[in-house]
Amino acid sequence: MKLGKKPFVEDKRDLLFRTYKTIDLPQIPATFGHQDLISDWGMLGNDTVGDCTCAGADHETMLWTTEGNDPAAFTSENTISDYSAITGYNPDDPDSDRGAVVRQVLLYRQKTGMIDVDSERHQIGAFAKLDHKDINEIKEAMYLFSAIGVGIQLPQSAMLQFNTGKPWKVVQGSQIEGGHYVSCVGYDEEYIYCVTWGQIQKMDYDFFQTYCDEAWVMLSKEFLNEQGNSPEGFNLAQLRADLLALADNVPRIPVLPAPLAPSSPPAPPVFRIIYR
Repeated sequence: MKLGKKPFVEDKRDLLFRTYKTIDLPQIPATFGHQDLISDWGMLGNDTVGDCTCAGADHETMLWTTEGNDPAAFTSENTISDYSAITGYNPDDPDSDRGAVVRQVLLYRQKTGMIDVDSERHQIGAFAKLDHKDINEIKEAMYLFSAIGVGIQLPQSAMLQFNTGKPWKVVQGSQIEGGHYVSCVGYDEEYIYCVTWGQIQKMDYDFFQTYCDEAWVMLSKEFLNEQGNSPEGFNLAQLRADLLALADNVPRIPVLPAPLAPSSPPAPPVFRIIYR
């Protein structure tokens, strides 16, 4: 099992999820997740190279396309080819396996897209940074978008817990092995459920808040049905239009409105979710 997430670096150009979150959002359920839709997530190369950021991207795409009734399949070869394109990794040079910055992978997913076994590319429309210290925001994003990407500074104890089939919990004094990227796809009152190394892994909330150092929500139209609704019945047309407009041609840089008159108070941008 490999890691491969490089350290998070702050970038003030990042869109923030909370800026565009509607105040009309309904109360989220106590339990959520569609992780059982996938029977075989696949290691996708993360047992031999540090491509966790790309394996996670493909895992997220697998879930979205399955929810959208057009499932895409990925292999280790597909994932590693994208990892090579992003980072310059060369299978003949082990020293070139240096991992990736999550934002770097997100930009690639937006511009180029991840390639599947049928040589089709799967792009995201936009991405926004989550407040990883706000568990309610983390849950809201999972509920709205089915999956989020999470960076973790993984302790040595988590490796042992994974190998023995136990949930990730904080073990005081355990040394950090390195940065890791996982796809969080569900939650209940006790655990967050993530996909890593081809399996569903539970982590408790204390573990998440102790070791998570970045979290992202990605906008993909692939989990919408023919009516444009998410599996939870949300109509995301307006949200999609708003975020795509912000990201159009200038990734991660918001399109600012015209200056307001001095006497006018600034109004925060919002999007609205239309229910059916």
